[in-house]
Amino acid sequence: MNPRYALMAGVFTAAAFVAAGQAQPAAKSAAKGATSKAYTPPKTPWGDPDIQGNWPAQFNIPQQKPANTNAPAPALRQPTVSETVTINPPSYWVEGGKRTDLIPYMVVDPPDGRMPALTPEARAIVSAERGGRGPGNHFPDKLDSWEDFDYYSRCITRGFPSTMLYTIYNYGNDITQAPGYVVLRAEMVHEQRVIPLDNRAKPSKAYHAYMGSSRGHWEGNTLVVETTNLNPQSGYGGGRYTDGSKIIERFTRTAPDTLIYEATFDDPKVWTKPFTIRYPYKMDNEYKVYEYACHEGNYMMLDALTAARQLEAQGKDTKVERGPAGGPLPGGGQ
Repeated sequence: MNPRYALMAGVFTAAAFVAAGQAQPAAKSAAKGATSKAYTPPKTPWGDPDIQGNWPAQFNIPQQKPANTNAPAPALRQPTVSETVTINPPSYWVEGGKRTDLIPYMVVDPPDGRMPALTPEARAIVSAERGGRGPGNHFPDKLDSWEDFDYYSRCITRGFPSTMLYTIYNYGNDITQAPGYVVLRAEMVHEQRVIPLDNRAKPSKAYHAYMGSSRGHWEGNTLVVETTNLNPQSGYGGGRYTDGSKIIERFTRTAPDTLIYEATFDDPKVWTKPFTIRYPYKMDNEYKVYEYACHEGNYMMLDALTAARQLEAQGKDTKVERGPAGGPLPGGGQ
């Protein structure tokens, strides 16, 4: 997408929030399960399987199967350009949501396609945030504090491994290899991971990072990456990571233009059992990864909180009113 839009990425809901304030009162491995016959990827000059390239997360795949198991897989809508003003990003920013028949849902284990429940301990931790109101949101319904916004809206992180997965724009994932290292560069919120392949020791448990600490190795043609030392706020599936959280990722190139990604989540303090998601990437080396300069353009929080303080000064509530033009929230929220 145009880098000008990437620079403005934090702006997209500013006008709508201001108006709200003022206008109205483990499954099979990828190598075995994704293709009917084995594919041998090319090698790097030093002999590792070559998975380099840009693998944009362009497929808008639901996370899990609906509780109603008889419901059909949702049909993806192609993006359209509209002049209608809503709280969503301008439609010309939206890069895709391309159709795929490669996989209907990301959760492939358990076999029922459903994420396991959070443990009672994990639910209590999440519920206690913001003084008992639960975690912040990407599109808050009330604006008492900056804490009403999630870390993504605050330009801190989209979380791990959410940064690898689909979003409505800036979804590039560039992979570069060097002897002893693999580098993953995600366009959204400019996340970087440098993954050593030399079996070095893990850092102390006192160390935490939004992308965690990763160690990789090759199992045949599959890159296997174990990530620990995750910041709790970088949680996935509604939970918060702990010192016991471990994520095993598997990257398998199954065709010249296809890379299958799997991630297995394991922490008995967070989920009642481990689970695995799978996501297919298609190579697109014409895709340009631009700087995601979120904070330089993040007027959304400033404008939204300013409007909320104006409402408070008038003795009014800070509940967000999207109005008739607001429309549904991105991702299907109402």
